[in-house]
Amino acid sequence: MVTYNSTSKKAEEFINDEKIKETLAFAEEHKNDMDLMRQILDKGREYKGLSYKEAATLLECEDPEIIREIFDLGKEIKEHFYGNRIVMFAPLYLSNYCVNGCVYCPYHGQNKTIPRKKLTQDEIRQEVMALQDMGHKRLAIESGEHPKENPIEYILESIKTIYSIKHKNGAIRRVNVNIAATTVENYRKLKDAGIGTYILFQETYNKEAYEQLHPTGPKSDYAYHTEAMDRAMEAGIDDVGCGVLYGLNNYKYDFVGILMHAHHLEKTYGCGPHTISVPRVRPADDIDPDEFDNGVPDDIFKRIVAVLRIAVPYTGMIMSTRESEKTRRECLEIGITQISGGSRTSVGGYVEEERPEDTAQFDVEDRRTLAEVVDWLIELGYTPSFCTACYREGRTGDRFMSLLKSGQIANCCQPNAMLTLKEFLMDYANEDTRRKGNEMIEEKLSLIPSDKVRRLTRERLEEIEKGSRDFRF
Repeated sequence: MVTYNSTSKKAEEFINDEKIKETLAFAEEHKNDMDLMRQILDKGREYKGLSYKEAATLLECEDPEIIREIFDLGKEIKEHFYGNRIVMFAPLYLSNYCVNGCVYCPYHGQNKTIPRKKLTQDEIRQEVMALQDMGHKRLAIESGEHPKENPIEYILESIKTIYSIKHKNGAIRRVNVNIAATTVENYRKLKDAGIGTYILFQETYNKEAYEQLHPTGPKSDYAYHTEAMDRAMEAGIDDVGCGVLYGLNNYKYDFVGILMHAHHLEKTYGCGPHTISVPRVRPADDIDPDEFDNGVPDDIFKRIVAVLRIAVPYTGMIMSTRESEKTRRECLEIGITQISGGSRTSVGGYVEEERPEDTAQFDVEDRRTLAEVVDWLIELGYTPSFCTACYREGRTGDRFMSLLKSGQIANCCQPNAMLTLKEFLMDYANEDTRRKGNEMIEEKLSLIPSDKVRRLTRERLEEIEKGSRDFRF
């Protein structure tokens, strides 16, 4: 029998199957204990998070009043730490060559129907300029795992290319990286290349299910994949992003698993994940989500988002264009802090918008342009933020978390959000969006706690009006 150990660096000890099953059994047994639910909610209202056991118990409860309180508390916590800011980003697919056999991904090596494509550095430049013309400042690069076609040298060269492009008023100021699990040495190279967050989805924390879903290829090694964040942290990457692909395995198991992983990182390295993503399985070339019998309905999915927000109040939460406008709107209110906009999930899809989406990793549900998403957010009362300041100022890992926990982040994030929104309004927005956005900025200036920062923000907004760019606190 494997013993649970939250600070162990062995996957099966810090993600412990027996402990997860024990947690789920406790949650099932106590799901109607209203006194316990109230105690857990009261703890959540302290804004310090929940244990995975408490969070699993809260998620299990079906009482309508408790569910309403979960949503209310998720909203309250999100507004306390993040205000009304929503960070914007876009994925950039570099290559769909892959040697893995993942049964839920069309990039799997056995798929003979999907055309294979790898961007040259010149094609990357064209893609980045197209993204800059939309207004994006933050990218997440994606690539299949292929030692020959997509070696670490290709990824590093691509990052250098992306950062080098200054097109009109555009610039990519933060490159997050979502590539396969690799070595400490390669993570050090990524750190030296100036990446933002290293992102890797676990897909499922259930080892047996994981091995069935990943029958061949390097990714089939459960331990090596699950221990990737430890190697990244050891290499000095202190902003890491976790996630599971809901629908592949029992959602309750993976919900506990990701919180157990967050707890492990916090205990072992003093800093939990910078972000948690909540994707659901989507249709794609030769992939039918109905083949997986663990689909998560919308009402459960919303509860997952809200309880995660209560359990890990300091962690950014990401929702991509996999989800519909309706789902994204509802989840923004109760926990999500980052969304993509104008996304293309095919290799070369930003330049060749009219081409068939034959290299796409998954079907996009929210197909609006970035400009449309920005206008929508402003209409909803959110401030779209293109801020990358904390990463560029060295406020990462535990330094970022300490600012967030103390509330001092409001003197950074709120003004930076307004400054980057102002850039977008000046360079990319239509007249109507510009008017609404400027009205929002004027209204939100008063929310900056520091008189000095508020005054400097107003001065810098005026400088942006005159043509200056890239101010940050």
